[in-house]
Amino acid sequence: MDDLRRIDLNLLLTLHALLAERHVSRAALRLHRSQPAVSHALAQLRGIFDDPLLVRRDGGLALTARALELQRPLEEALDRLQGLWHAPAFDPRRARRTFRIALSDYGSRVALPALTRRLREQAPGIDIAATQASREAMLTQLLDGEIDLALGVFHDCPGELETLTLFEESFVCLADRATLPARGHLTMAQWMARPHVLVAMRPGVDNEIDQALAASGHARRIAVTLPHWSVAPALIVGTDLVLTVAQRAVAHLRHDRKLRRFAAPFAIPPFPFQAVWHTRRDVDPAHRWLREQIVQVCSDGASSAIEAR
Repeated sequence: MDDLRRIDLNLLLTLHALLAERHVSRAALRLHRSQPAVSHALAQLRGIFDDPLLVRRDGGLALTARALELQRPLEEALDRLQGLWHAPAFDPRRARRTFRIALSDYGSRVALPALTRRLREQAPGIDIAATQASREAMLTQLLDGEIDLALGVFHDCPGELETLTLFEESFVCLADRATLPARGHLTMAQWMARPHVLVAMRPGVDNEIDQALAASGHARRIAVTLPHWSVAPALIVGTDLVLTVAQRAVAHLRHDRKLRRFAAPFAIPPFPFQAVWHTRRDVDPAHRWLREQIVQVCSDGASSAIEAR
């Protein structure tokens, strides 16, 4: 280790060029450095290896016995170092790995089924460990390295995290078909007069729907708050409750005879559904491959959702 402290990578690259070119000027051209700089590096190398390395012979420079001994090991060492900057090719069919993904009940519905089918077909050795947490907790888990990826809606992510918008989502209302007027939707006054279901990790948390209402000077009555998207539609059947949710969360209910989907009577801005990961994962070929699969899955799902409207 003491010997390694006396040399840096630039000196090894210079030595490699000198041994290959056996000429200071040509080595300088190869390295895009000045001739004096290469000559100075050669002097340092001679001191480090206690050998002239290149000696004048027949009007040119020849390698010493020590230089010849160094040539092959040096090439092999530089090849290995080069490999550090070029990740090996990723073969999903041979990969064995578990990815830890945090996502909500909604995220699970829109991404996991298609992603799981794709993994079973293309990467049967890759497993998914899904967890659920609040947005803030997901970001903390990413920063701490507890999870590999988070899917959801995030605002003001820390600089160490990368964010990719997978699609933009809009809202739709859901109510028992028998409680709706003949026209199949509610006016603003009718909508406000009804009790509502809110899907949230905990009561009192700001959400896009109530923020839009507050902007127009309204506040609705929340009769039920629950953390799961999947069970929420079942609460609507046989009641006067109204559920306002992301449309992909209830796309599978478009043919339901008891429930009816309809547009909210006021404007609710769409929101981006995102993938978030730590920058430390950027160069991981397996992680990159997984992100590409999620992008494709969400793209296919977005197309299906548009067709279902």
